[in-house]
Amino acid sequence: MTKPDRRYALITGANKGLGRETARRLGQMGMTVLVGARDAARGGTTADELRRLGIDARPVHLDVTDEATVRAAATAVEEDFGRLDVLVNNAGIVEDDVDPSATTASLARDIYATNVFGVIATTHAMLPLLRRSPAPRVVNLSSRLGSLAKAADLSSPHRQLLAYNSSKAALNSLTLHYAREFAGTTFKINSATPGYVATDLNGHQGTRTVEEGARIVVHLATLGEDGPTGGFFDDEGPVAW
Repeated sequence: MTKPDRRYALITGANKGLGRETARRLGQMGMTVLVGARDAARGGTTADELRRLGIDARPVHLDVTDEATVRAAATAVEEDFGRLDVLVNNAGIVEDDVDPSATTASLARDIYATNVFGVIATTHAMLPLLRRSPAPRVVNLSSRLGSLAKAADLSSPHRQLLAYNSSKAALNSLTLHYAREFAGTTFKINSATPGYVATDLNGHQGTRTVEEGARIVVHLATLGEDGPTGGFFDDEGPVAW
């Protein structure tokens, strides 16, 4: 049953990496964290690990590419808690290094299924629950590689991942559309770029820790009423779209 003085946060792809660290940090701040995972067993293991740290963590089976599990997750959250205060759209995938000219439509569809359509499906399903929160927060995990301003500077290094990079640019557009719809309300909807974090996504080659990467995510998930909405941020502030 919902407790008025407690906040409820759902993080997709929360069984490892940035998602797990975000869940840990929000849980240590007193939130009930819902560990969204496409593998129910792994989600349960992560929730158990977080509970051993004194965190109120609950596993939620949620595969963002399977709308049946997304709808079932929304139903479960409604039945157990009645509302949702924070949604972190963290689940994402990336292709192997391949030149843009070698990227197939099939590969791009696979990337977009998680990074774009999965976010739409999850956000759409959770919005009725977020509307019941006095201060709903939505954080979309983006990347500097999705910055069109960065990509447009042909003289600067830029990792050429056509499907991933364009999917994150599309994700940023989703952020702006949702933020515009809910402008003037208590919603705060933003994109976060955690930097090049060492996770399974990049074979742990990243130069930042998950603790460092989760910092901006947690910040945007806990914005006060005077916080920004419709922005793209890293640790240092706004990032060029």
